[in-house]
Amino acid sequence: MEITLVHSSWRNLHFRHPPLHYEPSTPSHNSLTFSKSLLRHPKLSISKKSVNCSNPPFQSSLSRCSLNDEFAGVESDFELSKSLAVKTKAMEISPELKGTSVFLVGMDNTMKADIGKVLADALRYYYFDSNGLVEQLAGGDTTYKSLIEEDEKGFRESETEVLKQLSSMGRLVVCTGAGAVHSSTNLAFLRHGLSIWIDVPLFMIGKEVLDAALSVSSSSEVLDELTGLYERMKDGYATADAKISLQKVATELGYDDMESVSVEDMAFEALKEIEKLTRVKKMMEAAARPF
Repeated sequence: MEITLVHSSWRNLHFRHPPLHYEPSTPSHNSLTFSKSLLRHPKLSISKKSVNCSNPPFQSSLSRCSLNDEFAGVESDFELSKSLAVKTKAMEISPELKGTSVFLVGMDNTMKADIGKVLADALRYYYFDSNGLVEQLAGGDTTYKSLIEEDEKGFRESETEVLKQLSSMGRLVVCTGAGAVHSSTNLAFLRHGLSIWIDVPLFMIGKEVLDAALSVSSSSEVLDELTGLYERMKDGYATADAKISLQKVATELGYDDMESVSVEDMAFEALKEIEKLTRVKKMMEAAARPF
């Protein structure tokens, strides 16, 4: 699948829709082509660390197999089982989902992006990051945050055009930007699929920003900035069809530390919500049929 965005400048975009195919193409001087190479469709490869014990089964505690290796093997098995649960749930709901696209909304963070990649892989969908597409439109030499600082109005217009094109397609998982819900127009485009709010605590996002050296501000300044953006966008996030709260998932799974919640834990909860939404839609369609 490829999406071609032809434009004279990143602030004034015009879209054409080429036939869908799987052949990657090279961007020309006056057009940007988003080919399959830009669609991150990761394969979950959880390496299972084997416990290599060369001793007989009933040998004494002087085994050369360390406890660390044993625990690593158990942990790997656990992670593998969670990955399998995600894939199994996705297979169960795929027939009822019927290729409906999924849009992830919420504050920008790696958890949201990683959930999108896992869902796309499990559902056999394509993955898009709307911020990344806008960055590519701008030439790929600067980050979306810099673009917002330089020309927020232009960035928002480009973001809307990207969502417009993506919303016309199916079998996509789209990780939208934090401000994608800022307008009623964007919210209408998100209604072309199922929208899910990925709610991650702000202190965790702030720590991520600081750890990645994405800001020279102090931790309090970063948190204040995130809080301000969240307050402006939370009403838009709340219009999503479902909400997955990392804090709630941690509580339900009995984790003492919210950072113990894995991407697979969150993805599985998202699939359960998608399953509920597809069931409700099916019931409503059945109720609307004439007797």
